[in-house]
Amino acid sequence: MSKIIVITGASDGIGAAGARRLRASGHTVVVVGRSPEKTQAVARELDSDFFIADFTSLAAVRKLAADLDAGYPRIDVLVNNAGGVFGDRTRTVDGFEKTLQVNHLAPFLLTNLLMDRLLGSRASVIQTSSSGARLFGRIDIEDLNNDTRFTPHKAYGDTKLENILFTRELHDRFHGRGLSSAAFHPGAIATGFASDSTSFMRFVYRNPVGRAFLQSPDRGARPLVRLAEGTPAVDWQSGTYYEKTKPARRNNPQAEDAALARLLWERSADLVGLV
Repeated sequence: MSKIIVITGASDGIGAAGARRLRASGHTVVVVGRSPEKTQAVARELDSDFFIADFTSLAAVRKLAADLDAGYPRIDVLVNNAGGVFGDRTRTVDGFEKTLQVNHLAPFLLTNLLMDRLLGSRASVIQTSSSGARLFGRIDIEDLNNDTRFTPHKAYGDTKLENILFTRELHDRFHGRGLSSAAFHPGAIATGFASDSTSFMRFVYRNPVGRAFLQSPDRGARPLVRLAEGTPAVDWQSGTYYEKTKPARRNNPQAEDAALARLLWERSADLVGLV
């Protein structure tokens, strides 16, 4: 069955690769990206609708949600893929540390603003996470901006852990009403990831020796495509974090903390102004 699939961060990397594979399979793919040039190029290639949204602005996220809600009678899959690791601590126009806003608060807000449409569609919400959640993540609910212990890779790891916790809490709150959720780690992929970062990950991803060990974006998009096309409870289990095609065997202990997931949801809702 053809689905309507919205993919953020779809102008490049695994988002674009996943959009190509899903469009080739006959699905309606809505391309969302930050760069007008790259986003329009992918959309023209796929003959798809597109929207431009810079997640460093929550006003842009709200406009995107309103446009999507008005433009589509249903949304079968929302793929929250936009994100990255960035450089020195930077505040957005909304006052949040950039990594926190782009990787967590923006997709949290977008998903919640689209919730009526997603519930009505019995949709799946998919988060692109990372092994950085396990390697670097350690959430302090009182310091989500990492004002006291900021490093680029810690900020990144925290937000990837927040993606997993958000997935769990989406399942706990809304699975009984028809919504399904999953997070996945695409692997180490040869993209422009970390190009704007001062983290050591920039060296791994931009150095020719390091890139020789990275996988292609098309390969990294396979779990995204599998989850988007699959049927929850048949092909995958809602509320689960996947590495490749299997539930992660090694995880950050905080990722299993249901109380932390609830607290993160409540704090995030306060920060973005959701009632």
